[in-house]
Amino acid sequence: MNEPYYADLSPVSTGMAAKCPRCGRGRLFEGYLSVAKSCASCGLSYEFADGGDGAAWFVMLFVSVVGVGSILGVEVAWSPPYWVHALIAIPVLVILPLLLLRPVKGVLLNQQWKTGAREGRRQS
Repeated sequence: MNEPYYADLSPVSTGMAAKCPRCGRGRLFEGYLSVAKSCASCGLSYEFADGGDGAAWFVMLFVSVVGVGSILGVEVAWSPPYWVHALIAIPVLVILPLLLLRPVKGVLLNQQWKTGAREGRRQS
Protein backbone atom coordinates (compact mmCIF):
# COMPACT_ATOMS: atom_id res chain seq x y z
CA MET A 1 0.00 0.00 0.00
CA ASN A 2 1.39 3.39 -0.97
CA GLU A 3 1.92 6.01 1.68
CA PRO A 4 0.54 9.44 0.77
CA TYR A 5 3.08 12.08 -0.22
CA TYR A 6 3.56 15.04 2.11
CA ALA A 7 5.51 18.09 1.03
CA ASP A 8 8.54 19.16 3.06
CA LEU A 9 7.07 21.93 5.23
CA SER A 10 8.91 24.54 7.25
CA PRO A 11 8.76 23.90 11.02
CA VAL A 12 8.70 27.66 11.55
CA SER A 13 5.66 28.37 9.37
CA THR A 14 3.69 25.33 10.56
CA GLY A 15 4.72 25.89 14.18
CA MET A 16 3.76 29.57 14.18
CA ALA A 17 0.35 28.60 12.77
CA ALA A 18 0.07 25.72 15.32
CA LYS A 19 -0.45 23.20 12.50
CA CYS A 20 0.60 19.60 12.01
CA PRO A 21 4.30 19.27 11.10
CA ARG A 22 3.60 16.61 8.46
CA CYS A 23 0.58 17.89 6.51
CA GLY A 24 0.32 21.52 7.67
CA ARG A 25 -3.47 21.31 7.97
CA GLY A 26 -4.42 19.64 11.27
CA ARG A 27 -4.30 21.43 14.60
CA LEU A 28 -1.26 20.89 16.82
CA PHE A 29 -2.88 22.02 20.07
CA GLU A 30 -6.15 21.04 21.75
CA GLY A 31 -6.12 24.00 24.11
CA TYR A 32 -3.82 26.94 24.67
CA LEU A 33 -0.70 24.81 25.25
CA SER A 34 -1.97 21.22 25.49
CA VAL A 35 -0.84 19.15 22.53
CA ALA A 36 -3.51 17.17 20.68
CA LYS A 37 -3.28 13.38 20.58
CA SER A 38 -3.03 13.23 16.78
CA CYS A 39 -3.62 15.22 13.61
CA ALA A 40 -7.26 15.19 12.53
CA SER A 41 -6.20 15.64 8.90
CA CYS A 42 -3.39 13.11 8.29
CA GLY A 43 -3.50 10.99 11.47
CA LEU A 44 0.07 11.71 12.62
CA SER A 45 0.39 10.76 16.28
CA TYR A 46 1.80 13.58 18.39
CA GLU A 47 3.21 11.06 20.85
CA PHE A 48 6.70 12.30 19.96
CA ALA A 49 5.91 15.80 21.24
CA ASP A 50 7.96 16.60 24.31
CA GLY A 51 8.41 20.35 24.44
CA GLY A 52 9.40 20.39 28.09
CA ASP A 53 10.25 23.86 29.31
CA GLY A 54 12.18 24.92 26.20
CA ALA A 55 9.53 27.30 24.90
CA ALA A 56 9.12 28.94 28.31
CA TRP A 57 12.87 29.48 28.62
CA PHE A 58 13.21 31.02 25.17
CA VAL A 59 10.22 33.28 25.75
CA MET A 60 11.45 34.35 29.20
CA LEU A 61 14.89 35.15 27.82
CA PHE A 62 13.51 37.21 24.93
CA VAL A 63 10.86 39.03 26.97
CA SER A 64 13.21 39.85 29.82
CA VAL A 65 15.80 41.34 27.47
CA VAL A 66 13.21 43.29 25.46
CA GLY A 67 11.17 44.25 28.53
CA VAL A 68 14.06 45.42 30.69
CA GLY A 69 15.71 47.07 27.68
CA SER A 70 12.56 49.03 26.89
CA ILE A 71 12.09 50.03 30.52
CA LEU A 72 15.68 51.29 30.68
CA GLY A 73 15.24 53.04 27.33
CA VAL A 74 12.12 54.84 28.55
CA GLU A 75 13.92 55.84 31.75
CA VAL A 76 16.94 57.24 29.91
CA ALA A 77 14.91 59.03 27.26
CA TRP A 78 12.14 60.60 29.35
CA SER A 79 12.71 59.86 33.09
CA PRO A 80 9.01 59.37 33.80
CA PRO A 81 7.58 58.75 37.28
CA TYR A 82 7.49 55.19 38.60
CA TRP A 83 3.77 54.76 37.98
CA VAL A 84 4.37 55.28 34.23
CA HIS A 85 6.95 52.49 34.30
CA ALA A 86 4.43 50.23 36.03
CA LEU A 87 1.76 51.19 33.52
CA ILE A 88 4.03 50.24 30.61
CA ALA A 89 6.16 47.43 32.04
CA ILE A 90 3.54 45.25 33.68
CA PRO A 91 1.42 44.76 30.55
CA VAL A 92 4.53 44.22 28.40
CA LEU A 93 5.99 41.66 30.81
CA VAL A 94 2.66 39.81 31.15
CA ILE A 95 1.03 40.05 27.71
CA LEU A 96 4.13 39.50 25.56
CA PRO A 97 4.93 36.04 27.04
CA LEU A 98 1.30 34.99 26.68
CA LEU A 99 1.36 35.96 23.01
CA LEU A 100 4.71 34.28 22.28
CA LEU A 101 4.50 31.03 24.25
CA ARG A 102 2.15 29.09 21.94
CA PRO A 103 3.93 29.92 18.64
CA VAL A 104 7.37 29.21 20.12
CA LYS A 105 6.18 25.87 21.51
CA GLY A 106 4.68 25.04 18.11
CA VAL A 107 7.95 25.80 16.33
CA LEU A 108 9.96 23.70 18.81
CA LEU A 109 7.58 20.72 18.53
CA ASN A 110 7.53 20.90 14.73
CA GLN A 111 11.33 21.14 14.64
CA GLN A 112 11.48 18.13 16.96
CA TRP A 113 9.36 16.10 14.52
CA LYS A 114 11.31 17.24 11.45
CA THR A 115 14.70 16.34 12.92
CA GLY A 116 13.50 13.16 14.60
CA ALA A 117 14.79 14.36 17.96
CA ARG A 118 13.92 12.00 20.79
CA GLU A 119 14.72 11.65 24.45
CA GLY A 120 18.29 10.52 25.03
CA ARG A 121 18.72 6.89 26.04
CA ARG A 122 21.73 4.85 27.06
CA GLN A 123 22.76 1.94 24.91
CA SER A 124 22.84 -1.36 26.75
